[in-house]
Amino acid sequence: MEATARMVDGRKGGGLVRWFSAWLALVAGWLVATDTAAYAAGYRTANFIVEAPTEALARKIGDAAEQYRDTLAVEWTGSPLPRWSRPCPITAQVAPHLGAGGATSFVFDRGEVFNWTMTIQGSEERILDSVLPHEITHTIFASHFRQPLPRWADEGACTTVEHPVERARQHRLLLEFLTTGRGIAFPEMFAMKEYPADVLPLYSQGYSLARYLIERGGRHKYVSFVTDGLASENWSASLEKHYGVMSVAQMQHVWLDWVKQGCPAPPASLAAAAPAPAAAWSATTRGQSPDSVPASPAAAATAPVTTSAARTSIYAQARQSGQPASTVR
Repeated sequence: MEATARMVDGRKGGGLVRWFSAWLALVAGWLVATDTAAYAAGYRTANFIVEAPTEALARKIGDAAEQYRDTLAVEWTGSPLPRWSRPCPITAQVAPHLGAGGATSFVFDRGEVFNWTMTIQGSEERILDSVLPHEITHTIFASHFRQPLPRWADEGACTTVEHPVERARQHRLLLEFLTTGRGIAFPEMFAMKEYPADVLPLYSQGYSLARYLIERGGRHKYVSFVTDGLASENWSASLEKHYGVMSVAQMQHVWLDWVKQGCPAPPASLAAAAPAPAAAWSATTRGQSPDSVPASPAAAATAPVTTSAARTSIYAQARQSGQPASTVR
């Protein structure tokens, strides 16, 4: 039996870096922390077990994680996620001087996804409005698709829920890459199963293309497009079916023309056709295991949390035989 282990890794301090450097920096930051009370308090919700410096912070993080899990799942897939069979541990190091970063690991095995683990760090504000929603988005995709996504499609979609300042930064980087010969041809980008040596353009192009597609059909159509592409491995056919673009090569021409025009909003008819994010839903908990218990009422009472993130995460894949994705090789 071979399981596919995935680790969602992050960046720190607001600058994009290679995943390995980000992971080393994140681990180093935790190792040199001298606060012995860094994980002094815990809080449990239906799907998360949080360790944070104080009980109040642990509660805020846990309730926000549950709310992001619910609202973002509805926005992407149209329905909330079932309760996980085992909660995801979240270890949070919170301090004003810490750069925002995180890593989430999980395992795919025979159509199931499990062994969730999440570590996050940053200021309280950045954790609550940036790190958490981005990490939660990756768990939503993993739970929905039950298999690894293409690098560009996953990273691009997750970047669209980031803070507007971060999205604007990605656009500026995109223009720099396109004008300095660092752009990636779409046939090559769509075929990528691993990261290229020059990885940063993949993030910017993935975000820009995901933004283009989502603006012309909404998040639900984007998920359907990825679903069909994964099933057939024919991305040209999926583009034609969902967006009327005949091929990956033609998509590149259409997208480049859009970028050259300044990324204008789509025509009103297309914008009106895109479904609006779900504003509310029935918070009925569905169990995955016989011993499921009702969700914590505290999570439902939490004030709404804006579904945006001010960070970028990337995947690193490792293959292990039934082992949790606790390390990157």
